[in-house]
Amino acid sequence: MKTISRKGAKTQRKARRNRRALILFALLLCAFAPLRETFRFSAVASESELSRYKLAADYSKNYRGLSVLVLKGDRIVFEQYDNGHSADEPHLLASGTKSFAGVMAVAAIEDKLLSLDERVADTITEWKSDPRKSKITISELLHLTSGIGGGTLGRPPEYADAITAAADFEPGTKFQYGPTPFQIFGEVMRRKLLPRKESPLDYLKRRVLDPIGLNVSVWQRARDGNPQLPSGAFLTAREWAKFGLFIKNGGKWSGKQLLPKKLLADCFVGSKANPAYGLTFWLNAKGTGPLGEEDKRFLRAVDKIGVNGIYAKGPRDLVMAAGAAGQRLYIIPSLDLVIVRQGRLSRFDDAEFLARLLDGNSRTD
Repeated sequence: MKTISRKGAKTQRKARRNRRALILFALLLCAFAPLRETFRFSAVASESELSRYKLAADYSKNYRGLSVLVLKGDRIVFEQYDNGHSADEPHLLASGTKSFAGVMAVAAIEDKLLSLDERVADTITEWKSDPRKSKITISELLHLTSGIGGGTLGRPPEYADAITAAADFEPGTKFQYGPTPFQIFGEVMRRKLLPRKESPLDYLKRRVLDPIGLNVSVWQRARDGNPQLPSGAFLTAREWAKFGLFIKNGGKWSGKQLLPKKLLADCFVGSKANPAYGLTFWLNAKGTGPLGEEDKRFLRAVDKIGVNGIYAKGPRDLVMAAGAAGQRLYIIPSLDLVIVRQGRLSRFDDAEFLARLLDGNSRTD
Protein backbone atom coordinates (compact mmCIF):
# COMPACT_ATOMS: atom_id res chain seq x y z
CA MET A 1 0.00 0.00 0.00
CA LYS A 2 1.39 3.36 -1.06
CA THR A 3 1.86 5.86 1.73
CA ILE A 4 1.45 9.61 1.29
CA SER A 5 3.51 12.13 3.19
CA ARG A 6 1.88 14.84 5.24
CA LYS A 7 3.04 17.39 2.68
CA GLY A 8 1.67 15.30 -0.20
CA ALA A 9 -1.70 14.91 1.52
CA LYS A 10 -1.87 18.66 2.04
CA THR A 11 -1.10 19.19 -1.64
CA GLN A 12 -3.88 16.79 -2.67
CA ARG A 13 -6.40 18.50 -0.38
CA LYS A 14 -5.49 21.85 -1.89
CA ALA A 15 -5.88 20.43 -5.39
CA ARG A 16 -9.33 19.05 -4.52
CA ARG A 17 -10.37 22.45 -3.12
CA ASN A 18 -9.18 24.15 -6.30
CA ARG A 19 -11.12 21.66 -8.45
CA ARG A 20 -14.27 22.26 -6.38
CA ALA A 21 -13.79 26.00 -6.72
CA LEU A 22 -13.38 25.70 -10.48
CA ILE A 23 -16.52 23.54 -10.73
CA LEU A 24 -18.47 26.03 -8.63
CA PHE A 25 -17.23 28.90 -10.81
CA ALA A 26 -18.27 27.03 -13.97
CA LEU A 27 -21.73 26.40 -12.52
CA LEU A 28 -22.07 30.06 -11.66
CA LEU A 29 -21.10 31.01 -15.20
CA CYS A 30 -23.81 28.71 -16.53
CA ALA A 31 -26.36 30.07 -14.09
CA PHE A 32 -25.69 33.65 -15.15
CA ALA A 33 -25.18 32.97 -18.85
CA PRO A 34 -28.49 34.52 -19.99
CA LEU A 35 -27.70 37.74 -18.12
CA ARG A 36 -24.13 37.88 -19.42
CA GLU A 37 -25.27 37.33 -22.98
CA THR A 38 -27.74 40.18 -22.64
CA PHE A 39 -25.79 42.81 -20.74
CA ARG A 40 -22.19 43.61 -20.10
CA PHE A 41 -21.46 45.48 -16.88
CA SER A 42 -18.89 48.16 -17.49
CA ALA A 43 -17.99 51.66 -16.39
CA VAL A 44 -18.08 53.04 -19.94
CA ALA A 45 -19.96 56.11 -18.72
CA SER A 46 -17.95 59.22 -17.97
CA GLU A 47 -17.73 60.73 -14.50
CA SER A 48 -20.06 63.48 -15.67
CA GLU A 49 -22.64 60.96 -16.88
CA LEU A 50 -22.44 58.92 -13.70
CA SER A 51 -22.90 62.08 -11.68
CA ARG A 52 -26.10 62.85 -13.63
CA TYR A 53 -27.42 59.33 -13.22
CA LYS A 54 -26.79 59.50 -9.48
CA LEU A 55 -28.55 62.86 -9.28
CA ALA A 56 -31.62 61.39 -10.97
CA ALA A 57 -31.53 58.21 -8.87
CA ASP A 58 -31.42 60.21 -5.66
CA TYR A 59 -34.38 62.28 -6.86
CA SER A 60 -36.22 59.01 -7.53
CA LYS A 61 -35.28 57.69 -4.09
CA ASN A 62 -36.73 60.77 -2.43
CA TYR A 63 -40.03 60.09 -4.22
CA ARG A 64 -40.34 56.47 -3.08
CA GLY A 65 -38.29 55.12 -5.94
CA LEU A 66 -37.28 51.46 -5.90
CA SER A 67 -34.90 51.14 -8.83
CA VAL A 68 -33.04 53.19 -11.42
CA LEU A 69 -31.10 51.35 -14.11
CA VAL A 70 -29.31 52.90 -17.08
CA LEU A 71 -28.23 50.96 -20.16
CA LYS A 72 -25.85 52.64 -22.57
CA GLY A 73 -25.44 50.54 -25.67
CA ASP A 74 -25.76 47.02 -24.32
CA ARG A 75 -24.00 47.80 -21.04
CA ILE A 76 -25.47 48.51 -17.63
CA VAL A 77 -23.57 51.63 -16.66
CA PHE A 78 -25.61 52.57 -13.60
CA GLU A 79 -27.84 50.68 -11.18
CA GLN A 80 -29.31 51.77 -7.85
CA TYR A 81 -31.91 50.13 -5.60
CA ASP A 82 -33.59 52.01 -2.78
CA ASN A 83 -36.29 51.91 -0.12
CA GLY A 84 -35.83 48.22 0.63
CA HIS A 85 -35.89 47.02 -2.99
CA SER A 86 -33.30 44.74 -4.65
CA ALA A 87 -32.13 43.72 -8.11
CA ASP A 88 -33.82 40.32 -8.02
CA GLU A 89 -37.19 41.58 -6.74
CA PRO A 90 -39.94 41.90 -9.39
CA HIS A 91 -42.35 44.83 -9.24
CA LEU A 92 -45.71 45.50 -10.89
CA LEU A 93 -45.34 47.50 -14.11
CA ALA A 94 -49.01 48.59 -13.95
CA SER A 95 -49.76 50.33 -17.29
CA GLY A 96 -46.13 49.89 -18.27
CA THR A 97 -47.41 46.47 -19.34
CA LYS A 98 -49.44 48.01 -22.19
CA SER A 99 -46.49 48.32 -24.56
CA PHE A 100 -46.16 44.55 -24.77
CA ALA A 101 -49.51 44.58 -26.59
CA GLY A 102 -48.11 46.90 -29.25
CA VAL A 103 -45.15 44.60 -29.84
CA MET A 104 -47.53 41.63 -29.95
CA ALA A 105 -49.49 43.45 -32.66
CA VAL A 106 -46.29 44.01 -34.67
CA ALA A 107 -45.47 40.29 -34.47
CA ALA A 108 -49.03 39.43 -35.55
CA ILE A 109 -48.73 41.76 -38.54
CA GLU A 110 -45.51 40.07 -39.64
CA ASP A 111 -47.18 36.67 -39.21
CA LYS A 112 -50.15 37.89 -41.30
CA LEU A 113 -52.58 37.35 -38.44
CA LEU A 114 -53.83 40.94 -38.73
CA SER A 115 -53.15 44.40 -40.12
CA LEU A 116 -53.45 47.78 -38.42
CA ASP A 117 -56.03 48.91 -40.96
CA GLU A 118 -58.34 45.93 -40.65
CA ARG A 119 -61.66 46.32 -38.86
CA VAL A 120 -61.92 44.81 -35.39
CA ALA A 121 -65.40 43.66 -36.42
CA ASP A 122 -63.80 41.24 -38.88
CA THR A 123 -62.83 39.23 -35.80
CA ILE A 124 -65.31 40.46 -33.17
CA THR A 125 -68.21 39.78 -35.53
CA GLU A 126 -70.77 40.85 -32.93
CA TRP A 127 -69.76 44.42 -33.78
CA LYS A 128 -70.78 44.30 -37.43
CA SER A 129 -74.27 45.65 -36.77
CA ASP A 130 -73.07 48.55 -34.56
CA PRO A 131 -72.82 51.81 -36.55
CA ARG A 132 -69.66 52.96 -34.72
CA LYS A 133 -67.95 49.79 -33.52
CA SER A 134 -68.19 48.23 -36.96
CA LYS A 135 -65.78 50.92 -38.27
CA ILE A 136 -63.08 50.64 -35.58
CA THR A 137 -59.66 49.54 -36.83
CA ILE A 138 -56.93 47.71 -34.91
CA SER A 139 -54.84 50.89 -35.13
CA GLU A 140 -57.58 53.01 -33.54
CA LEU A 141 -58.10 50.41 -30.84
CA LEU A 142 -54.42 50.43 -29.79
CA HIS A 143 -53.99 54.19 -30.24
CA LEU A 144 -56.90 54.50 -27.77
CA THR A 145 -58.94 56.49 -30.28
CA SER A 146 -61.62 53.87 -31.00
CA GLY A 147 -64.41 55.88 -29.38
CA ILE A 148 -64.74 53.22 -26.67
CA GLY A 149 -64.08 54.51 -23.17
CA GLY A 150 -60.99 53.38 -21.32
CA GLY A 151 -62.85 52.01 -18.32
CA THR A 152 -61.75 52.12 -14.71
CA LEU A 153 -58.00 52.60 -14.32
CA GLY A 154 -56.33 49.63 -12.67
CA ARG A 155 -59.37 47.38 -13.02
CA PRO A 156 -59.33 45.64 -16.41
CA PRO A 157 -62.61 44.00 -17.41
CA GLU A 158 -62.78 40.40 -18.52
CA TYR A 159 -62.50 39.93 -22.27
CA ALA A 160 -66.19 39.05 -22.65
CA ASP A 161 -67.21 42.22 -20.80
CA ALA A 162 -64.71 44.42 -22.64
CA ILE A 163 -66.16 43.69 -26.08
CA THR A 164 -69.63 44.78 -24.90
CA ALA A 165 -68.43 48.32 -24.05
CA ALA A 166 -70.20 51.04 -26.01
CA ALA A 167 -68.52 53.38 -28.48
CA ASP A 168 -69.56 56.87 -27.36
CA PHE A 169 -67.60 58.72 -30.06
CA GLU A 170 -66.81 58.24 -33.72
CA PRO A 171 -63.58 56.25 -34.24
CA GLY A 172 -60.46 58.41 -34.51
CA THR A 173 -61.97 61.54 -32.96
CA LYS A 174 -61.15 61.27 -29.23
CA PHE A 175 -58.31 59.86 -27.13
CA GLN A 176 -59.54 57.86 -24.12
CA TYR A 177 -56.99 56.23 -21.84
CA GLY A 178 -57.71 53.05 -19.92
CA PRO A 179 -57.64 49.24 -19.86
CA THR A 180 -60.73 48.29 -21.86
CA PRO A 181 -59.28 48.61 -25.41
CA PHE A 182 -56.36 46.37 -24.47
CA GLN A 183 -58.68 43.67 -23.17
CA ILE A 184 -60.62 43.94 -26.44
CA PHE A 185 -57.34 43.45 -28.29
CA GLY A 186 -56.71 40.43 -26.07
CA GLU A 187 -60.00 38.94 -27.28
CA VAL A 188 -59.06 39.71 -30.88
CA MET A 189 -55.79 37.84 -30.46
CA ARG A 190 -57.45 35.01 -28.56
CA ARG A 191 -59.86 34.38 -31.44
CA LYS A 192 -57.18 34.69 -34.10
CA LEU A 193 -54.95 32.21 -32.29
CA LEU A 194 -57.66 29.62 -31.60
CA PRO A 195 -56.85 27.59 -34.75
CA ARG A 196 -53.24 27.39 -33.55
CA LYS A 197 -54.33 26.37 -30.04
CA GLU A 198 -52.16 29.14 -28.63
CA SER A 199 -53.09 31.82 -26.11
CA PRO A 200 -52.15 35.51 -26.58
CA LEU A 201 -49.58 35.34 -23.79
CA ASP A 202 -48.07 32.11 -25.14
CA TYR A 203 -47.83 33.76 -28.56
CA LEU A 204 -46.05 36.81 -27.10
CA LYS A 205 -43.66 34.55 -25.20
CA ARG A 206 -42.85 32.45 -28.26
CA ARG A 207 -42.40 35.37 -30.64
CA VAL A 208 -40.63 37.93 -28.44
CA LEU A 209 -40.11 37.26 -24.75
CA ASP A 210 -38.43 33.86 -24.94
CA PRO A 211 -36.10 34.81 -27.83
CA ILE A 212 -34.77 37.78 -25.85
CA GLY A 213 -34.59 35.79 -22.62
CA LEU A 214 -37.11 38.00 -20.83
CA ASN A 215 -38.60 36.41 -17.72
CA VAL A 216 -41.96 37.78 -16.54
CA SER A 217 -42.14 36.83 -12.88
CA VAL A 218 -45.94 37.05 -12.73
CA TRP A 219 -48.60 38.04 -15.24
CA GLN A 220 -51.91 38.66 -13.52
CA ARG A 221 -55.04 37.14 -15.01
CA ALA A 222 -58.69 38.06 -14.77
CA ARG A 223 -61.29 35.67 -13.39
CA ASP A 224 -61.82 34.32 -16.91
CA GLY A 225 -58.20 33.11 -16.90
CA ASN A 226 -57.06 35.51 -19.63
CA PRO A 227 -53.96 37.68 -19.08
CA GLN A 228 -54.48 41.31 -18.15
CA LEU A 229 -52.80 42.99 -21.12
CA PRO A 230 -53.09 46.57 -19.78
CA SER A 231 -51.44 46.14 -16.41
CA GLY A 232 -50.63 42.60 -15.33
CA ALA A 233 -46.84 42.08 -15.60
CA PHE A 234 -44.34 41.93 -12.73
CA LEU A 235 -40.68 42.35 -13.80
CA THR A 236 -37.34 43.15 -12.25
CA ALA A 237 -35.60 46.28 -13.50
CA ARG A 238 -33.08 44.20 -15.46
CA GLU A 239 -35.77 42.17 -17.19
CA TRP A 240 -37.69 45.30 -18.21
CA ALA A 241 -34.43 46.75 -19.50
CA LYS A 242 -34.15 43.80 -21.90
CA PHE A 243 -37.44 44.84 -23.49
CA GLY A 244 -36.18 48.42 -23.77
CA LEU A 245 -32.94 47.26 -25.39
CA PHE A 246 -34.92 45.19 -27.90
CA ILE A 247 -37.05 48.22 -28.80
CA LYS A 248 -34.05 50.59 -28.98
CA ASN A 249 -32.32 48.22 -31.38
CA GLY A 250 -35.30 48.19 -33.73
CA GLY A 251 -36.49 44.65 -33.02
CA LYS A 252 -33.04 43.07 -33.26
CA TRP A 253 -31.56 40.75 -30.64
CA SER A 254 -28.11 39.17 -30.66
CA GLY A 255 -27.75 40.00 -34.33
CA LYS A 256 -31.09 38.48 -35.31
CA GLN A 257 -34.01 40.60 -36.56
CA LEU A 258 -36.96 39.24 -34.57
CA LEU A 259 -39.42 41.93 -35.69
CA PRO A 260 -39.22 44.20 -38.77
CA LYS A 261 -37.78 47.59 -37.84
CA LYS A 262 -40.17 49.38 -40.18
CA LEU A 263 -43.25 47.77 -38.62
CA LEU A 264 -41.97 48.47 -35.11
CA ALA A 265 -41.53 52.13 -36.04
CA ASP A 266 -45.33 52.37 -36.42
CA CYS A 267 -45.54 52.13 -32.63
CA PHE A 268 -43.94 55.59 -32.40
CA VAL A 269 -46.40 57.51 -34.57
CA GLY A 270 -49.09 59.44 -32.75
CA SER A 271 -52.69 59.99 -33.81
CA LYS A 272 -54.56 63.17 -34.73
CA ALA A 273 -56.59 62.75 -31.56
CA ASN A 274 -53.41 62.66 -29.45
CA PRO A 275 -49.95 63.13 -31.01
CA ALA A 276 -48.38 62.30 -27.63
CA TYR A 277 -49.46 58.66 -27.72
CA GLY A 278 -48.35 56.13 -30.31
CA LEU A 279 -49.24 52.48 -30.60
CA THR A 280 -49.08 51.68 -26.85
CA PHE A 281 -46.05 53.95 -26.24
CA TRP A 282 -45.94 57.54 -24.99
CA LEU A 283 -44.12 59.97 -27.27
CA ASN A 284 -42.18 63.15 -26.50
CA ALA A 285 -44.69 65.44 -28.18
CA LYS A 286 -47.37 67.82 -27.01
CA GLY A 287 -50.82 66.28 -26.85
CA THR A 288 -54.13 67.77 -27.85
CA GLY A 289 -55.24 68.76 -24.32
CA PRO A 290 -56.83 70.04 -22.30
CA LEU A 291 -58.64 66.79 -21.64
CA GLY A 292 -62.17 66.59 -20.28
CA GLU A 293 -63.35 66.25 -16.71
CA GLU A 294 -63.55 62.48 -17.06
CA ASP A 295 -59.80 62.37 -17.67
CA LYS A 296 -58.62 64.11 -14.49
CA ARG A 297 -57.59 60.84 -12.84
CA PHE A 298 -55.62 59.96 -15.96
CA LEU A 299 -53.83 63.31 -15.86
CA ARG A 300 -52.70 62.67 -12.29
CA ALA A 301 -51.69 59.09 -13.07
CA VAL A 302 -49.34 59.96 -15.93
CA ASP A 303 -48.17 63.36 -14.69
CA LYS A 304 -49.85 65.28 -17.51
CA ILE A 305 -47.54 63.85 -20.16
CA GLY A 306 -50.55 63.49 -22.44
CA VAL A 307 -50.69 67.29 -22.64
CA ASN A 308 -47.10 68.43 -22.15
CA GLY A 309 -45.05 65.55 -23.55
CA ILE A 310 -42.49 63.55 -21.57
CA TYR A 311 -39.68 66.13 -21.30
CA ALA A 312 -39.76 69.26 -23.45
CA LYS A 313 -35.95 69.63 -23.47
CA GLY A 314 -35.38 65.96 -24.26
CA PRO A 315 -34.70 64.34 -27.65
CA ARG A 316 -37.64 64.02 -30.03
CA ASP A 317 -37.11 60.26 -30.29
CA LEU A 318 -37.60 59.77 -26.55
CA VAL A 319 -40.43 57.25 -26.04
CA MET A 320 -41.77 55.69 -22.90
CA ALA A 321 -43.77 52.85 -21.42
CA ALA A 322 -45.45 54.27 -18.32
CA GLY A 323 -47.35 52.84 -15.39
CA ALA A 324 -49.02 54.18 -12.26
CA ALA A 325 -46.82 55.11 -9.29
CA GLY A 326 -43.97 56.10 -11.57
CA GLN A 327 -43.15 52.85 -13.36
CA ARG A 328 -41.12 54.01 -16.35
CA LEU A 329 -39.19 52.54 -19.24
CA TYR A 330 -37.55 55.37 -21.21
CA ILE A 331 -35.99 54.57 -24.59
CA ILE A 332 -33.79 57.13 -26.38
CA PRO A 333 -32.22 55.68 -29.57
CA SER A 334 -30.35 58.90 -30.48
CA LEU A 335 -28.48 58.76 -27.15
CA ASP A 336 -28.21 54.94 -27.18
CA LEU A 337 -29.94 54.88 -23.78
CA VAL A 338 -32.51 52.72 -22.03
CA ILE A 339 -33.59 53.83 -18.55
CA VAL A 340 -35.74 51.92 -16.07
CA ARG A 341 -37.34 53.56 -13.07
CA GLN A 342 -39.64 51.72 -10.66
CA GLY A 343 -41.34 53.09 -7.58
CA ARG A 344 -44.30 53.41 -5.27
CA LEU A 345 -47.08 56.00 -5.37
CA SER A 346 -45.69 59.52 -4.99
CA ARG A 347 -45.43 62.87 -6.78
CA PHE A 348 -42.64 61.62 -9.04
CA ASP A 349 -42.31 63.80 -12.16
CA ASP A 350 -40.85 62.67 -15.49
CA ALA A 351 -39.46 66.07 -16.46
CA GLU A 352 -37.74 66.58 -13.08
CA PHE A 353 -36.19 63.11 -13.28
CA LEU A 354 -35.01 63.45 -16.87
CA ALA A 355 -33.70 66.98 -16.35
CA ARG A 356 -31.30 65.51 -13.81
CA LEU A 357 -30.42 62.37 -15.74
CA LEU A 358 -29.93 63.93 -19.18
CA ASP A 359 -28.83 67.48 -18.36
CA GLY A 360 -27.61 67.43 -14.77
CA ASN A 361 -30.15 70.09 -13.83
CA SER A 362 -32.08 70.01 -10.57
CA ARG A 363 -34.82 72.15 -12.09
CA THR A 364 -36.73 71.86 -15.37
CA ASP A 365 -37.08 75.62 -16.07
